[in-house]
Amino acid sequence: MELKLRTVVVAMAMVILLVAASTTAAAGQSLCNMTQVGLAACKPCIATVKPEEKPTEACCTALKQADLPCLCSYKNSDLLPYLGIDPKQAMQLPAKCNIAPPQQC
Repeated sequence: MELKLRTVVVAMAMVILLVAASTTAAAGQSLCNMTQVGLAACKPCIATVKPEEKPTEACCTALKQADLPCLCSYKNSDLLPYLGIDPKQAMQLPAKCNIAPPQQC
């Protein structure tokens, strides 16, 4: 029973994230000062399956404009793997872009 409830909660959370992401993209807003284009540019480097080693220039440019402490607030989210994001890879991204990571991350 607990597994079924957890599955429903995760599914609902994913639906909420997808709705929020589509609303954000439609409104031209961003997540932690990263546009949908910037997030998409970084996705290959933080993927759970065969992540690319080196981020693109577009990814690093987007990351330089990002609110890194805001992004750090998502690092322990259980939803990241469900979205195809490896938190460990994501935490290494600032260093790969020669950006100092936030002290509190």
